[in-house]
Amino acid sequence: MEFKAEVAQFFKDLQDQICKALEQADGQGVFHQDLWERPEGGGGRTRILRGGNIIEKGGVNFSEVDGELPANIAQALKLDVGYFFATGVSIVIHPISPMIPIIHMNVRYFETTNKKGGVPVASWFGGGIDLTPHYIVKEQAAWFHQQLKAACDVHSSDYYPRFKNWADDYFFLPHRDETRGVGGIFFDRLAETEDYSIQDRFAFVQEVGNSFAPIYTRFMQTNNNLNFGERELAWQKLRRGRYVEFNLVFDKGTKFGFDTNGRIESILMSLPATAGWEYNHVPEEGSQEALTQSLLKKGIDWLGFSQ
Repeated sequence: MEFKAEVAQFFKDLQDQICKALEQADGQGVFHQDLWERPEGGGGRTRILRGGNIIEKGGVNFSEVDGELPANIAQALKLDVGYFFATGVSIVIHPISPMIPIIHMNVRYFETTNKKGGVPVASWFGGGIDLTPHYIVKEQAAWFHQQLKAACDVHSSDYYPRFKNWADDYFFLPHRDETRGVGGIFFDRLAETEDYSIQDRFAFVQEVGNSFAPIYTRFMQTNNNLNFGERELAWQKLRRGRYVEFNLVFDKGTKFGFDTNGRIESILMSLPATAGWEYNHVPEEGSQEALTQSLLKKGIDWLGFSQ
């Protein structure tokens, strides 16, 4: 099997596995699938769950697209204009309860050729996984980072510290001077090197992808029975508002989708069903909201909070 076909098949299987695990953990919601085709080449499977028992809105999307590389993307990637192939899985889950965090994962493969169907000139993997709690619980953030470090360490002891810092820098709202959440890992342009073959990179991406369902279903099960009221729901909307700001202004995946004539409904599935903005909101001193706000910073050693 051609390498890109092998990668795409893994991503399809990963989408199936994650949807099944989330449906089982939710206990009520079912993913509905839209198959779509891109006029320039390729297509995908968009799967959306709405109105679940735990998940208010969630998307687990697979895409496999190809075509002529737009000049602006070629310039940004410092590549010659040619043809590209891209495939991956992208996930965003917005829970009903403000006590359950938002989670995002993307794993992807990208290659370019001089001609359609030609030998790859450049190829690499990218992706990451990050957590956005509405209320940060230090021990839970530590556990999340422990899972990511364990996945990274199977493949390289250098991966976690490097990709954790990358996530801090990437998932950051400079106009707010705050991180989107407690971070995670982020990586891009993981290509073949003297130390790592492209198969090595693929094995790492598989490790990250397979870690998603066990991580998030635990948060669903652990936090779903925690009490909350109108105060927590109001704060959840404000935190969702920050999430919207990042995805529409800074997220490179959103921009790539727009620039390659991607399916708009699939691109914007990352947005919550509802969000809120309040003028000059300042959390009450000593509150759980203020604690969360104080922890939205780069460079926090989340592993240091483990028990």
